[in-house]
Amino acid sequence: TDTTGCVRIPAAFCGVLGFRPSHGAVSTIGVLPNSQSLDTVGFFARDPSILHCVGHVLLQLKAVESRRARRLIFSDDLFQLSKIPKQKTIYVVSKVIENLSGYLPPKHMSVSQYITSNVPTLKGFSEQFTNMQNGTSTLKALSTVMVTLQRYEFKTNHEEWVKSVKPRLGPDVSNRVLAATKTTYENMKTLYKVRTEMRAALQSLLKDDGILMIPTVADPPLKLKTRKGYPAEFHDRAFALSSIASLSGCCQVTIPLGKHDGYPISVSFISYHGADKFLLDTVLDMYTSLQEQASIASNSVPLPDVNGNMDASELLKEKGNAAYKGRQWNKAVSYYSEAIKLNGANATYHSNRAAAYLELACFREAEEDCSKAISLDKKNVKAYLRRGTARESLLCYKEAAQDFKHALVLEPQNKVAALAEKRLGKLLR
Repeated sequence: TDTTGCVRIPAAFCGVLGFRPSHGAVSTIGVLPNSQSLDTVGFFARDPSILHCVGHVLLQLKAVESRRARRLIFSDDLFQLSKIPKQKTIYVVSKVIENLSGYLPPKHMSVSQYITSNVPTLKGFSEQFTNMQNGTSTLKALSTVMVTLQRYEFKTNHEEWVKSVKPRLGPDVSNRVLAATKTTYENMKTLYKVRTEMRAALQSLLKDDGILMIPTVADPPLKLKTRKGYPAEFHDRAFALSSIASLSGCCQVTIPLGKHDGYPISVSFISYHGADKFLLDTVLDMYTSLQEQASIASNSVPLPDVNGNMDASELLKEKGNAAYKGRQWNKAVSYYSEAIKLNGANATYHSNRAAAYLELACFREAEEDCSKAISLDKKNVKAYLRRGTARESLLCYKEAAQDFKHALVLEPQNKVAALAEKRLGKLLR
């Protein structure tokens, strides 16, 4: 079964497809229970058509073609946990959905922030990790709930057998079994409440057309003959990622995307509970294009990673800056747009693209980019100045004056803002 990632994670490490169905979608009759609230009967395949066929048989699906558009959501915060360059993950998927019909433009978001806002019961667990950043504490709390729930139900199912038989187990398994059977559990109703809220939160986010893309794992697999096991940090990151589908009961598929530094890499797609056919159809539709684009990404000149002080999106921004300085406005817009696809939560990228749009007299587009930049960074002076310029060009003098005034509040000595405010003041009299 896949309970806390036991299909998804091995699939990622072996470079194959791995499918975790919606909780309860496949019968568990005849399966020895681990944790009934989390257990699903998952399956592996190398070929997407085989995955699709097996899924249809196990899930007893009808061969009705889905015609609704697909809406991908990139979890920017979760990809920050991954050590894989975004050029080989987010960028690959972005390129594919650009060229396939039936896909809406992708959305970028912070999944941990969304969970914090929409799973209120989780707050009690997050407070245990106050020394962590807000998003990290949320993910740690989520994985804690999953692991505690799994251990509690394992103890309920197998404590008597463990005590009477006293099985000889490997050290890693033995430690986990002992941790489950020797722990005293309290406030279990709260854990089940988190599970219920997670189901509702993911349903609200994904609806019937959404697909959340996350890294399957954050770390590479151990090398052969490595004596040391996985460190605690590995399990923390792995459980943080797998807990999203495990606790919400959503279906998730691991999709291989070639290799990085010699080991397999992958991403995962998550769809709402009950959308198994929708997800299987999506994999079948995208798989060939994903492999082609992944091959292109692997064979192209590698972009500097974060550890080299510049990730893929930053390099694209620098190319945009160079094009802007060379007065190649359209080229600059193109580079900034590619950077935004990789990291839509960076205010500078939106603000810089707005500057290029202003040079092209695309004032409405510039205004929209500046508004996005300001929503991401309330103290972005350049965004206020550029939005003010765009609004003035659109004859929205009152709104433009407010932008320049706000820029002066943030930067009282700014001459551009001061002159603009004076100029607009005369027009508004």
